[in-house]
Amino acid sequence: MRHATPTAAGLRGGRSGLLLALLLALPACAPDVGDLGRARPSVWNSHILPAAGGYVAWARGEEVSAFHLTDDEIELRDRSWRFVMPAHELSWFQREVQELARSRVIPVSWQSISPDRYHAALLSPRFRSEHSRYRRLAEDAHADAALIAPFRLIAERVVAADRARLRAAAQSPAISPAARDDADARVSENEGMIAWVRERLRHRIENYRHALDNLVVELPSQEAVMAERAIFALEAAAKQLDGLVRQPYVRGGPLVAKG
Repeated sequence: MRHATPTAAGLRGGRSGLLLALLLALPACAPDVGDLGRARPSVWNSHILPAAGGYVAWARGEEVSAFHLTDDEIELRDRSWRFVMPAHELSWFQREVQELARSRVIPVSWQSISPDRYHAALLSPRFRSEHSRYRRLAEDAHADAALIAPFRLIAERVVAADRARLRAAAQSPAISPAARDDADARVSENEGMIAWVRERLRHRIENYRHALDNLVVELPSQEAVMAERAIFALEAAAKQLDGLVRQPYVRGGPLVAKG
């Protein structure tokens, strides 16, 4: 699938494809989740969503590369799940929205930016006391922080490979214009994924801070100190992702757009 400028018919088809994908998404609510927050492999999330997302993203005018993914690019996308999905498993509807955004079926601007979701999940009756709520908050923040360094490592490898890819594409006469376009599109996709993870990580920290502030008012406890320290540690770890991509992600805009 190339990333040529879509025609009017293509845009109409893109809207139709979007509606179809959204209808198909309804029975997929509350997916079986595996490691790193990923849905377990299935025909739906391994084939249908990526195919629909690539087409609809192309129809929106976003960069879409026809290249196969490298092993590192696959791992980059796998590791992104932890950060782009909602922080609490009870937010099942938001998980579905985020999965559609991650697969590019819907624009990133459709994702939730409300800081209330995580706090609301912590108030669920499944938590017996304020102590379990604060502990869950601290555990989530610590788990996020522990996964940042491995994500940065794979992101650095992808960025280095992309630089080599662009040099080779520019210097070799054997590379066709279409392949050069696909190379540019893949670099844009990779950078967009890294930037999106950074943005969603900031959003997670905002959610944690919002939840902590509200818990302290509603359910004051000494456990708040532990949770606050975990959030501070996460904020420090998040700085590891600074400077990985050339251009910043703009909230509300497309994940990777042409031009």
